[in-house]
Amino acid sequence: MNKKLVHEDEQTWYIVCLVTSILIYLSLIFSIIGIIYIAIGLVAALVMHGLMVAGVRSSGVKLSERQFPQIYERVQALCQEMGIAQVPDVYIIQSGGVLNAFATRFSGRNFVVLYSDIVELIEQGNEEELTFVIAHELAHIQRRHVSKFVLVFPAMWIPFIGKAYSRACEFTCDRIATAYTGNAEAAVNALTILAAGKQLYRRVNINEFLDQSYQERGLFIAWYELISTHPPLPKRISEVLRFHSQPQLFGYDSPGFEEGRSSGMSSQL
Repeated sequence: MNKKLVHEDEQTWYIVCLVTSILIYLSLIFSIIGIIYIAIGLVAALVMHGLMVAGVRSSGVKLSERQFPQIYERVQALCQEMGIAQVPDVYIIQSGGVLNAFATRFSGRNFVVLYSDIVELIEQGNEEELTFVIAHELAHIQRRHVSKFVLVFPAMWIPFIGKAYSRACEFTCDRIATAYTGNAEAAVNALTILAAGKQLYRRVNINEFLDQSYQERGLFIAWYELISTHPPLPKRISEVLRFHSQPQLFGYDSPGFEEGRSSGMSSQL
């Protein structure tokens, strides 16, 4: 994988989170009570995560050659391109209208979970947008974001530090997904769908939406961004267009465009 696809802040924040987590682990290990806390915390997290994955596996629809074969083949093709040797198990679950997807790992196996409303994009001719969503989740697996979570778990609870790492990872996965799908327009559409929905996204003025992130400022907005695991959608779109040199797709010429590039991640902090 091209190292340029990795967001500039991801490695920095990973090191910060790793060092912080090691210090926390060490401080707890030197205490008998601390060791008990670590054991209880890890067991509780393992059990809760295991039950969540069990719920997906028992009630979700697993993709296969006979179950949504078109999407299944797309997952396999993306894994081959992205160098993911072990194709993850992919499940579709009913989402109650929520547009989302996520990647996770349990018992040595990777999983990708697609919410049904996201998968329904393929029914309305948005195959490329769905491909971007899938590639984004596969990028988390390719970058081992899920595997690294145990190492940085304590830091994820510290205000601002863990969230900054998470946001940088999201920027990275957007870059990777756009690069492997080769369709910046579909990437922008997919991110816009997350903001406005599967129908209204077609009527969103991208210029106005991107300018919104520079016009809407203030203490609470800045605070909200700092404690969020994902960057604001306008900034993610702006980053896709900037990094892949595609601002002309939507005629975007705002003076804030260069300002909204990937380093905007750092400017939040």
